[in-house]
Formats: sequence, structure tokens, C-alpha cells
Amino acid sequence: MTYKIVLLPGDGIGPEITGAATGALNRVGEKFGLDFAFDSQHLGGVAIDEAGDPCPDATVAACKRADAVFLGAVGGPKWDDAKVRPEAGLLKIRKELGLFANLRPTVVHPKLVDQSPLRAELVAGADFLIVRELTGGIYFGEKKRNENEASDLCAYSVPEVERVARVAFEAARKRGKRLTSIDKANVLETSRLWRATVTRLGETEFPDVALDHLLVDAAAMHLIQRPKSFDVIVTENMFGDILSDEASVLTGSIGTMGSASLGGEGPGLFEPIHGSAPDIAGQDKANPIGAIASVSMLLRHGLGLGEPADAVDAAISRAIDEGRTTGDLGGALSGSAAAQAICDLI
Repeated sequence: MTYKIVLLPGDGIGPEITGAATGALNRVGEKFGLDFAFDSQHLGGVAIDEAGDPCPDATVAACKRADAVFLGAVGGPKWDDAKVRPEAGLLKIRKELGLFANLRPTVVHPKLVDQSPLRAELVAGADFLIVRELTGGIYFGEKKRNENEASDLCAYSVPEVERVARVAFEAARKRGKRLTSIDKANVLETSRLWRATVTRLGETEFPDVALDHLLVDAAAMHLIQRPKSFDVIVTENMFGDILSDEASVLTGSIGTMGSASLGGEGPGLFEPIHGSAPDIAGQDKANPIGAIASVSMLLRHGLGLGEPADAVDAAISRAIDEGRTTGDLGGALSGSAAAQAICDLI
């Protein structure tokens, strides 16, 4: 069987780390006798330049035909004043593919505890998963703006909350059976609906999972004060965007973290959580670990290939153990050399 993988390299360092991802997939193919067919499409700023649209119809069509989609990164100062920003392409492809649940694992590697800005005893052993709702909330609500005022509507329905909460509850069942739902129920009606829905779902469908609720401002503090207290977190779109980037600091570098965006029956989208980093684009400095960690999630969650995913995870861990990393992790390798080191270890 040949697995069809659409590549969306995007902008800045996106093409570089997409190259690292395809190298890892090719190595997995060699190791496990798997065939991957790659199809590269435009998304983000490069799509604006090429087609006048951050997410062209051809890109959407190709992604819908794929078994999985890998995204590099989008955006950059070049398009800051564009009528349509590159990030609009990312929102559109998520919506078109029905990708309502974003999985962002945070695991602090033992060799990297000293790279974290927090004290080692706070972060050593931290291992939790953030499940972020991805296609609702304020990012997708009605938007208005004139010279004097602007507004963004935040809206959620019960079915939207239920489907992402089920993903989080199921993930918790496979981990430590603890789920923290994060909201702002002391102020926002959407959060009150969110909290009531998650509570009911926990009582009726997941009584074996211990559920607690936390306000988003308290959650932001607890991620710094006691990150090891979390197992699985579920939250709405904007809160999840902010908190998952905060969590990335715990690992020592945002460049180490991958993510999976999943939905219904269509393909998932897999991407490192870092941005396009235009300041280092083309310099071969970009950390490839987040991209290759996303390859592991693509294999596991997108294609159902657990053993190859385990091999990728083990190779990343060993490369870190051996110090075969880029400068942001205290290593001396270029981005391409660090990626090759991981591939060699698969």
C-alpha cells in the first residue's frame, strides 16, 4: 500500500523542516517496508504570492484526497499588511478538513531539564497532553470593524464541545485517567456552556476519568508553578492556542514539539507548533525535532502505524540523549545534520 502524503511547506523555515519530515518518513519507509507518495502544495504567504489566496482550491482538493497532511509553517512580516493574512489559509484548511481537535503533547526530556527557564525540580517528569478545540470560538465567529470599534464573536454549541471533550476523555483513559477542563466560567457564557457540557459528559459517559475544572488565568499560573500536576487538558480554541505555547517553554525549546489536528473521517494535519521563524530562514539553524515528532503523530494518529511511530520517538529521544541537537538545545549541529542524526537512529 502506498500512503499519499500532502506536504504544505509554507513560509520561512517551513520548507526546511518539511524536508526533515520527509527524510524521516523515507527512512521509516526503508525500515518498515512502507511506501509514501508526496504531493507538495501551497499554503500561507507563498500561496498568496503564487495564487493570490492563502489556501487555494487546489490545495484543499489535494488535502482531501490524501491519507495525511504535513504542514511546515505559515506567515511572516512580508505579509503583515496584506489584505488577507497567511494565517487565514491555516484556519481555512482546518475548517475544510473538519479538524476540530488539536493534540499537543508536552514532555520534558530528562536531558533537557536544564534548558527550561524553570527550575529542574519543577519540570522534571512533566508529561501532559493539551487537547484544543480547533474550529469554533472567537477565531471563527462573526467579525466586525469600523474606524471606531471592532468586535469578534465567540460562540460554541453543545455538539462542538461534546466532540472535542470526547477526544480528551478518551485520551485520558489511555493515560492517567485525569482530565482538566479549562474555561472562564466566572465571566463568559460560552465557558459556562462549556463547563456544563463537559461535566455532564464526564458523569454519563466517562465516570472512570477524574474530571476537574480550572479557570484559564489560574491554569496559566499552574502550568508554571506545578506542570507535573496535569495529565490531559481540554480547552477552547483561543485558550488552547495561548496555553499550549506557554507549555512549550517548559521543554526548553518550542522547536521540540509536534501536534496533530484530527477530525472526522478525513485526513489529519500534522505540524510542529513553532512559527515560520523568518529571522533564521535559509540558515539551516531550525530545530527539526518538532517536525519529526509530528511525523510520529502522523504515523500513529493519521495512518495507524504504531510501531514505526515508536521507532521515530525512540530515535528523537536517543538523539537528545547523545547531544546531537541544534543550538537552541545546547547542541552544535545544523538543522539538516540534526535531522539526519535522528533518521540514522530510526
